[in-house]
Amino acid sequence: MEGVAWFSHKYIMHGFLWSLHKDHHKKDHKSWFERNDTFFIIYASISAVFVIMWGEFSFWPGLAIALGIFGYGLTYFFVHDIFIHQRIKWFRKANSKYAKAIRRAHKIHHKSLKKEEGECFGMLWVPLKYFRES
Repeated sequence: MEGVAWFSHKYIMHGFLWSLHKDHHKKDHKSWFERNDTFFIIYASISAVFVIMWGEFSFWPGLAIALGIFGYGLTYFFVHDIFIHQRIKWFRKANSKYAKAIRRAHKIHHKSLKKEEGECFGMLWVPLKYFRES
């Protein structure tokens, strides 16, 4: 799922659906809810379609796809929204090399406020250079 998420982030969120994602890159948020949060609804809907395909049409890969999307979405909520952006104040004292590398890579991603620029589009896989800076 990390590869699918990387592709989705780079080419969909920073592509044709930038209008939904760009507020996530702004430094000043007027509300706790961001337009970017609508991606939760989009991906949950895709997951639900695959559950229906599994249940109604015996499309067995649908269950694995739905569970993969659900599992990654849950991970995204904990790692991205809670751990990295601290939208809920949990996991504040996590300071392992991996935790620092994830935060550093995400900070570099947010340095760019433009659609076309940026790096580190994944969430869980972190390039080695961010570990070396710890």
